[in-house]
Amino acid sequence: MSSLAIAGLVFACIFGASLLTMFLGRALPANHLNAESKDVVKLGLGVIATLTALVLGLLIASAKGTYDTQSNSVKQMSANVVLLDRLLARYGSETKELRELLHRGVTIIFDSLWPHDGQKATLTPGAAMTEMETFYDKLGEFSPKTDAQRVIKGRALDLTTELGQTRLRLAAQKDSSVPSPFLVVLVLWLVVLFGGYGLMAPRNATVVVVLIVCSLSISAALFLILELDRPFDGIVRVSSIPFQEALSRLGK
Repeated sequence: MSSLAIAGLVFACIFGASLLTMFLGRALPANHLNAESKDVVKLGLGVIATLTALVLGLLIASAKGTYDTQSNSVKQMSANVVLLDRLLARYGSETKELRELLHRGVTIIFDSLWPHDGQKATLTPGAAMTEMETFYDKLGEFSPKTDAQRVIKGRALDLTTELGQTRLRLAAQKDSSVPSPFLVVLVLWLVVLFGGYGLMAPRNATVVVVLIVCSLSISAALFLILELDRPFDGIVRVSSIPFQEALSRLGK
């Protein structure tokens, strides 16, 4: 289910709960809504509101951490690709075919992470990993003739290994960092919380508008959390600019 669909469902649940309790409150006996009863309800709602805020903060930190990690991995890959290409250029003219192979492999990685046909990003290594393995094998077959070439070859092999590790790390972190039980419990607390607000609220248009705004705000927060947790899908995506710039500099 998309982030927008989940946010819409949450909005419907919490706003629906507030409206339902607002109208069901008329059926309660008067002593259930006296000052003493409302004080107890407010106390309970305060506890739930505190717990909800703590869980929201935890989910935001977790989702933001996932987004930052993936974004940093992309930037690291971009820097390593450019550095690897420059090292091959310094090695000598015999690396021309190898640099073209590097360009093809990086292009495949780019197209898999930021597809142009509207499909979802593919984080699982496939053709790109095959290309990079071929690149590594061919690089290993080089026979350096000078000390400088030996140093360059060693560093190039290290960078190729780092590229592979980073790509595998992206794949390993593709699963959601937001546990489903956390999300379910959070929504249940929000339903109870807004249900309590509706129960104690007067029945007028101003209150309904405020409840709508609050429900939208909570839903928007959950939407952002889910978007940050999916860095290569949806609206909030990891920027492809570092990779584009790296690709434009390859072979030059």
